[in-house]
Amino acid sequence: MWYNIEKSEGYAMNPQSSKLYTYADYVQWDGRWELIDGKAYNTSPSPTWEHQFAVMELSFAFRSHFQNKNCYVAIAPFDVRLSESDDYTYAKHVVQPDISVICNKNSLTTNGCLGAPTLIVEVLSPSTALKDRNEKFKLYEQFNVQEYWIVDPLYRTVEVFGLEDGFFKKREAFGENDTITSFIFTNFSLEAKQLFFQ
Repeated sequence: MWYNIEKSEGYAMNPQSSKLYTYADYVQWDGRWELIDGKAYNTSPSPTWEHQFAVMELSFAFRSHFQNKNCYVAIAPFDVRLSESDDYTYAKHVVQPDISVICNKNSLTTNGCLGAPTLIVEVLSPSTALKDRNEKFKLYEQFNVQEYWIVDPLYRTVEVFGLEDGFFKKREAFGENDTITSFIFTNFSLEAKQLFFQ
């Protein structure tokens, strides 16, 4: 089911840190936000050049690989709604992964993705690193994202986590001189150094 919720006049545009919200509230706000367990997270400030370089290089590699393979690549800002009850209008989790690989076409809507992408990539920034490694890690695990990549432009590393029995049990760490491989897309590989600005 597709939802297209418009902003209403007179609605408070800034969430409060002490309150919990859903997607119905989220669409009323100005700026870029995420929701995890109903808590609002501001995604400002804008990412660094090194962050954006890694996102664009990796998204291009994914796009080239998945062309004509029934998987679709989206980059932020792109809403991914996660809901325990499949009520996506009032979902309490709304995230904007840096890169989402979505292999279920039916989960794509005009307003983003309903349910977990197959693979998610987060590129660390100083302001988001803890959230990416903790709250988002647990959230993606909870909703059965099959593979989660954490790219660190500062230390020039890529960690790849694979879901097994409902948990991210598999882990590979790649340095900038390594070749990154995927657990679930076994024929995909990429030289890590391509992701890091020289």
